[in-house]
Amino acid sequence: MDIRQLRYFLAVAEEGQVTRAARKLNMEQPPLSRQLRMMEEELGVDLFDRSGRRMTLTPAGERLRSRAEQLLRLFGEIVTEVKELHEGITGTLSIGAVVSCVSLLPPRIKQFRETYPGVTFKITEGDHELLGDRLSRRAVELVVARLPFEAPDVDHGYEIFPLPSEPFEAVIPEDWLPHPAPGGIRMRELAEWPFLTLRTDRTKAMHERIVSECRRHGFEPRIIAECSSVAVISSLLSAGLGVALLPRSVLAAFPPAGTKTIRLADSSLSSEVGILWLKDRYLSRSARLFIDSFREGG
Repeated sequence: MDIRQLRYFLAVAEEGQVTRAARKLNMEQPPLSRQLRMMEEELGVDLFDRSGRRMTLTPAGERLRSRAEQLLRLFGEIVTEVKELHEGITGTLSIGAVVSCVSLLPPRIKQFRETYPGVTFKITEGDHELLGDRLSRRAVELVVARLPFEAPDVDHGYEIFPLPSEPFEAVIPEDWLPHPAPGGIRMRELAEWPFLTLRTDRTKAMHERIVSECRRHGFEPRIIAECSSVAVISSLLSAGLGVALLPRSVLAAFPPAGTKTIRLADSSLSSEVGILWLKDRYLSRSARLFIDSFREGG
């Protein structure tokens, strides 16, 4: 059994019939059927149940598919690694980022491309759940996200390179506080106003930290809206519906119109950000160098 046969097997497993798989592979049906039979004879098991209109995998076939996908992925990584050693730093670096961290990427990408113009980027935006799934499937190599990373199922675990933390600031409709004090606003001064927070079913750490900070200062925040995205909370802030506590980089990327951003005078509430990648998996040289650019840039 070889790499070529594994590719044939996976194509049939995906398409559910030999005819469509042969078309996908640009080959004739009889040679493909013959290769599948040779694999089954070599292994001494049936890989497919052929009794229905669609070929389905047997338990042995399911196990082979899982292992074959891992082997082909590893083979691809080996090819990439060898090419990098010979050709230098080229190719596409796939990065996932939560929307609240997108503003951190442009200066780094610009600096990186000045040094490595042969590298192009593919940027995917999403929440922790989506990015965790794409990281596990190797659809992205790196993820830039708020910490803790709240993806439900990240295979193999992940490594984190922490980036500098950034403070939360209060975002308030302009006419609610025409003349803020030069030193900022105190947490207790926010108690009388309705709050807007960022929260989804899967990502709630930021919301919970804000509620905890309010309680630490002696009041329960009156939350009138939990928002699933930065764009939503920005729109509600611009409409004058409430106040919000947000990390500084979020405000840089999505400055809400008609609001004031004010420093918190008596709170050290901050947001941690990190670059994540799969533990114990090959990381391309371009990905490693991109991480290094954050180390060198501080």
